Amino acid sequence: MHPPQSLSPLLSSPSLILQNLKKLISVGSFEQALSLFNHLHSSNLHFQISPSILPSLLKASSSNLPFTLQLHSLLLKSNLVIHPPTLNSLLYTYSKHSDAVSARKLFDEMPLIRDPITWGSMISSYSQNGYFLESLKIFKEMSLVGLEPKPELIAAVVSACSWRGNLSLGRAIHGRVVIGSVSDECVLLGTSLIDMYMKFWDLDSGLRVFGLMFERNVVSWTAVINGCVSCGNYNLAIDHLRRMRIEGVEPNRATMVSALQPCGELGALKLGKEIHGCVFKHGFDLDSKVTGAMINMYSRCVGGIKLAYLIFERAKERDTITWSSMLAATSMIGDYGKTFELFQRMRRDGVEPNSITMLAIIDACIGLASLDHGLSVLSYSVKYGLISDVKLGNSLISMFAKCGCLESSSRVFFELIPTKDSISYGSMIQSFGFHGCGVESLRLFEEMQELGFICDDITILAVLSACNHSGLIEEGKKFFDSMKRDSNVGLRVEHYACYVDLLGRGGRIEEAREVVRKMPIKPSLRILSSLISACRVHGRFEIAEELSRELIDLEPKNAASYALVSMVYADEQNWDGVKEIRRVMRERGLRKNLGCSRI
Repeated sequence: MHPPQSLSPLLSSPSLILQNLKKLISVGSFEQALSLFNHLHSSNLHFQISPSILPSLLKASSSNLPFTLQLHSLLLKSNLVIHPPTLNSLLYTYSKHSDAVSARKLFDEMPLIRDPITWGSMISSYSQNGYFLESLKIFKEMSLVGLEPKPELIAAVVSACSWRGNLSLGRAIHGRVVIGSVSDECVLLGTSLIDMYMKFWDLDSGLRVFGLMFERNVVSWTAVINGCVSCGNYNLAIDHLRRMRIEGVEPNRATMVSALQPCGELGALKLGKEIHGCVFKHGFDLDSKVTGAMINMYSRCVGGIKLAYLIFERAKERDTITWSSMLAATSMIGDYGKTFELFQRMRRDGVEPNSITMLAIIDACIGLASLDHGLSVLSYSVKYGLISDVKLGNSLISMFAKCGCLESSSRVFFELIPTKDSISYGSMIQSFGFHGCGVESLRLFEEMQELGFICDDITILAVLSACNHSGLIEEGKKFFDSMKRDSNVGLRVEHYACYVDLLGRGGRIEEAREVVRKMPIKPSLRILSSLISACRVHGRFEIAEELSRELIDLEPKNAASYALVSMVYADEQNWDGVKEIRRVMRERGLRKNLGCSRI
């Protein structure tokens, strides 16, 4: 690199050299500044480096790692590593290079001259590069040495709590903010707290923080709107959007993306059109994420799919996000042929699909129960390296199971996906269950627990269903009892329904009846109907009659319940009972819908 010729006459004056270096850095001419410094360092001019210029030089080298390493070496040779501002700048520069290892090594070598900025730089370096657990550890060490963090730093730590799934630590930090001397007027800190609580579905705490904020900007409003959406409270999200406009806060692109989702979920086409107008007014319609959100919104509203197509066709630039949104829209409404047609168009236009695109195609494969298309998706995903995406791998496992190909599901799970999460295991357990492989489901569940994965409601239901389909009554009982004893697992009515069905099919009528009696929640129509049907099969009409009264009391206007009770009476040849049930149905104006078949 060579210095600019216009600066060459100034190289003999150290003060002019420093002035020109600072000027170049201040106007963003980093390459020229580094070129000038390199020339000085390599020339015979005895230029004495000044500590005051080093932070600026390090800033200039934030996109040039070799030069950063060169400066670090020069600092060591010049014995300038004891200058705190310089070391803090070096820490910051390493974080910009995503080199958290070098940053930590530097941090460990300067224990006697660490100031709050040093600690903050190290925490930020870890947080920005995804080392959230390490950033929390450094924050704890900082607290132990008695240093008070700034609100902006606490905001970064709160974000790390969100990513690490550590709500208890996040609450503790919030408590420290409330009772301590930390200023709670920082908008960034309040927004980080809102985001943390919303990610843990604690809507009330998030709204409480938002209500107590002294100042709210567009990011704060967007965080609370997005939080309401993620917690499923779509009406509240729309209410906050209206309040935001009343208070005169102008939305940004992220606000529009968050606001469009509840319109789609609620089918609020009129409100969606109003937000569309706002998008157009602010010029956000050129943003592919906003365009994708509008396509998704219209496709979910009754009568809105034509508008979704119109937005898609009129988009000036259709990138992967836009295409993926349109593919997902057609797949969601069941127009699977159109989904594959659009996918071919996308490939012809030279737009490369990503894992999100392939998820829409997988939905279409499931809708058509097309194993051939599914195998094509798998081949494409492997060829272009998309199989490394965990969500895509999980969807492939489920797709092959629903298309009747357990072999392909097993191949994806055991051979192709490089990393697995709890959903991966749940999907494979469910696949085994679909095909009556209950023993394999139980074995895989045990492996999942040994690896420390936390099972969710869907996984528990998948194991119970696998036992049910395979007739593994004792194994199912043992599993259900263990889940019941586990304090971290909350059994829902669906789990009880599957377990009662398992016992009923196996002829354990008394045990099933006892489970229904001792349920901590009210038995559903499905549970009672399932047990009554089991009683009919095994000739336990006295229990069936007892359950029939509970069934009618549960839903007195459900004609199907009366029809089931009538069949129970008919099975035991109690024709008077049959007449009575039919009389009651006539008096109450109930009529069972007739069944139909496409065959």
